[in-house]
Amino acid sequence: MKLTDRIRYVGVDDLSTVLFERQWPLPYGVSYNSYLVVDEKIALIDTAAAGFREGFLANIKQEIGDRKIDYLIVNHMEPDHSALQAAVRLEYPDCTIVTNQKAVPMIEGFNGLTENVMTIREGESLSLGASTLQFFMVPMVHWPETMVTWCPEEKTLFSGDAFGTFKALKGNVTDSKSNTFEDFKDEMTRYYASIVGKYANPVQSALKKLGGLEINRICSTHGPVWENQVADVIQYYDKLSRYEASHGVCLAYGSMYGNTEKAALALAEAISKCGIPCAVHDLTEENYSFALRDVFKFDTIVLGSPTYNNGIFPPVRQLMEGICDRQVKDRRFFAFGSCTWAPASVKLLNEMASAAGFEILGEGATFKQGYEPSKFDAAALAALV
Repeated sequence: MKLTDRIRYVGVDDLSTVLFERQWPLPYGVSYNSYLVVDEKIALIDTAAAGFREGFLANIKQEIGDRKIDYLIVNHMEPDHSALQAAVRLEYPDCTIVTNQKAVPMIEGFNGLTENVMTIREGESLSLGASTLQFFMVPMVHWPETMVTWCPEEKTLFSGDAFGTFKALKGNVTDSKSNTFEDFKDEMTRYYASIVGKYANPVQSALKKLGGLEINRICSTHGPVWENQVADVIQYYDKLSRYEASHGVCLAYGSMYGNTEKAALALAEAISKCGIPCAVHDLTEENYSFALRDVFKFDTIVLGSPTYNNGIFPPVRQLMEGICDRQVKDRRFFAFGSCTWAPASVKLLNEMASAAGFEILGEGATFKQGYEPSKFDAAALAALV
């Protein structure tokens, strides 16, 4: 697809992979975005995942015909963007790989390519003729070799995984009235929370470094090309990386025999009646990335877990460890759960939340054996509101 006379989209949709990185569900698929900058010389920016060789190369041929690719720009070495480097080199044997020094051993390690590799440094430029590519290092957004490529003549940022989102494009490559930021916001949040969320400080550093650029177009490696809502996307990314959240509750729970679930659903209903937004997640039924998404959206985390082997029920522990691993900040926290003889889960969850610096909303609520509202609801709701 032609984005401008110079810039072409040659990415592919993936509607068959069930789990991204073998961890994160893809209910709406995902795109692997790649771009051409066509001038006196031609640069290909990133490639795609391994299973899309034929379609990817066909997209390139459709845009440039028999012309050759002069440069392959490597912004990021994760295999969903680098797996077809050897295929590109085979098809275009004279193309020069352009990347930074940290990516060079990864290119050899993943794809066995060592010849005709040009290393560039911070701020260096490459002329394609009338257009220029300039390179900026953004390490740990979200790998150490990550960089972005800037085309000043087009005011276009090729941003790697930054500003990316789950969800396939299905032919709607750019944001538009029928393909808005709001349509992708939840899946962008889930992508950020699952994959980039740990690296808030590097994201903030990257935003500051790139803040002086007049960006009219963001070409990420996942999701739409942002043209109409660039300011909204950058502002939201800044908000995510500052851990800023709206007032509301992410209520996630795991339940073995239904008692913690009864408490969770009753509490969620009571919170909603108070006019507080409340997203509810059963961690035994869904991947915890959906709860992580709402941890980044809302300022209050409520976790329900029965005591299991004198500890936290494993699905709930996985979420709590994920929250702590991402160094989420400035959240309110409340824990609840059932037990039979050893009340441990609430205490352990509170300890983890306290170590994360969260505001602990009371001691939590533990009830023994079966759930009864008289044992639980009033105290829990009072702590939350």
